[in-house]
Amino acid sequence: MNILKAPWLPFELKDGTKMTLPMTAIAREDIVDFALPRADFQGAAYQFSIGLLQTVFAPKNKQQWHSYYRQAPSIDSLQTAFDTVAHAFNVTGSGALFMQDFDELKEVLTSPVSGLLIEAPGANALKLNTDHFIKRDVAKVMSIEMAALALFTLQIYAPSGGQGHRTGLRGGGPLTSLLLPQHEQTTLWQKLWINVIFINSLSYCEPNFYDGSVFPWLAATRTSNKKASEVYQADIHYLQMFWPMPRRIRLHVEDGDAVCAISGETSQLLVKNYRTKNYGINYSGNWCHPLTPYRWNPKKTSQDEFSVKGQPGGITYRIWHTLAFSSDQQGQRCAKVVEQFSSLQGELKEADNEQIRLWVFGYDMDNMKARGWYSSEMPLFAVGTDYQEDILHTIIDLQDVAAHILWCCRTQIKAAWFDKPKEVKGDFSFIDLFFWQRTEAIFYHAVQQIIANATSVDKIFEYHQAKDWLNKLRYIALAIFDEQVLMGASTPFVMMRRYKARQLLETIIFYKPTKNLKSFIKNYRIKNQGE
Repeated sequence: MNILKAPWLPFELKDGTKMTLPMTAIAREDIVDFALPRADFQGAAYQFSIGLLQTVFAPKNKQQWHSYYRQAPSIDSLQTAFDTVAHAFNVTGSGALFMQDFDELKEVLTSPVSGLLIEAPGANALKLNTDHFIKRDVAKVMSIEMAALALFTLQIYAPSGGQGHRTGLRGGGPLTSLLLPQHEQTTLWQKLWINVIFINSLSYCEPNFYDGSVFPWLAATRTSNKKASEVYQADIHYLQMFWPMPRRIRLHVEDGDAVCAISGETSQLLVKNYRTKNYGINYSGNWCHPLTPYRWNPKKTSQDEFSVKGQPGGITYRIWHTLAFSSDQQGQRCAKVVEQFSSLQGELKEADNEQIRLWVFGYDMDNMKARGWYSSEMPLFAVGTDYQEDILHTIIDLQDVAAHILWCCRTQIKAAWFDKPKEVKGDFSFIDLFFWQRTEAIFYHAVQQIIANATSVDKIFEYHQAKDWLNKLRYIALAIFDEQVLMGASTPFVMMRRYKARQLLETIIFYKPTKNLKSFIKNYRIKNQGE
């Protein structure tokens, strides 16, 4: 089966129906989205399609990009472009196979296909029988289509997998940042094309689609069982970033007739097992994947950059500045597609006449263990380059003071709940999530004020705006405390402890602020509540 020719991905049409169609369907006017049964597969389908377009159909410049954003290409012209690399996208058959090791790995014992799923328990968990919450064999049978997508998902996100089982090119569990037009019924083509970068803003040579420099499975695997076997960005073609292959895997495809555990559809080509071997491609050093934000220590420029990862508590506005801005001073770079957004503002405003959204998603990984999958949509604002550093610095101030008030709130909630709160272990990230969600709307309103002020008034964040932001944070923190602590009945002794914690919270965020709050109050000349 060739996934650039055969129908293999489910699509959602404007009327709500779902159909499995070939890849050229991304250019149809009646297609609005993919319709995958798993959130990580949905994100992977976007990355597969964007990578494919970037590889064989990238616009030469802004003008060509704008032309195709307004009007998708014909199905025939798109298929012609896909045919140039179709030889690299066979999933079954003889020879090199999509995302699979060049060697057939016949000497390796097979493993259940469920192991391709990132949240599946590892070999050690199975051996120790500790897979209590995420069970083994969650997908005993996959269709060839879902197995191919599971393989692609694993290769692009590959977490640490034990000795010699390499992490992905972006590191284990990277976040992906994509742009989305505002309207839900925007065509899938526009949702994909808005994330394709025009070639004249990149610097890479004409790709060779046969020698493994773009598609590594077309050549003998660069194994990493010896020293000095690392692969750096300068060693490969730029486009391989869309097609990384850190894991050595071969699918074991069988003929049959069974229901796929992922899609629920009956399939005649099944995958129940696969073979895997360690010491695949060891991607190392600094990378600049165009769909991922990065951070580094600006005081230690010799250190490698690292991709922004998913964290407990989800994707909140606490990291929005990293997702939306690039700054050498702060040691951060947003995804290349987000950087391109600023140069396309005029075209997008004219063509879409709506706010562009930022879609961020990825796994929260604890080494080899998936703690969760997070997906969030955030607003994205047009900002002139002349004011970016000042705006960014002010936004970080807002985030820092919010994080500090959250810390005060969480600390006093624990003090109200427990006799010895400092000794209590556990996950209290749900408190953080409540706080970030409750304050999200006022944060983006404040950001809009900052951006407007940057071009119209002397102060980038006026004192009354800063005071309004601070007071709203204070009252939301108190409201969360009351909901979590004071709503339930209890003994007089416990209630006394709770009211004492509440009184202390109010004191340290209003009347006798901590050092962090004093600094914010001083910087923005806010008259303190206690004065």
